[in-house]
Amino acid sequence: MREGIHPNYRKVVFKDTSTGFMFLTGSTRYSNDTVEFEGETYPLITVEVSSDSHPFYTGKQKFADAGGRVDRFKKKYGM
Repeated sequence: MREGIHPNYRKVVFKDTSTGFMFLTGSTRYSNDTVEFEGETYPLITVEVSSDSHPFYTGKQKFADAGGRVDRFKKKYGM
């Protein structure tokens, strides 16, 4: 492999914004935000949907952000 062309692969924490669920995994994503997780400090990546909130994995539908979508629509179209 050529040197200097590949992104930095490191451990990061992903946080589901709708449930607060966090998990540690490896990623090349970059973030300035950090979080304390299991006694260590890691970069934090926020996501809207994870295995903790997706209906395929949970078996039930959650409408955690329904109001937020309406507000964004009204703001976007000046209503």
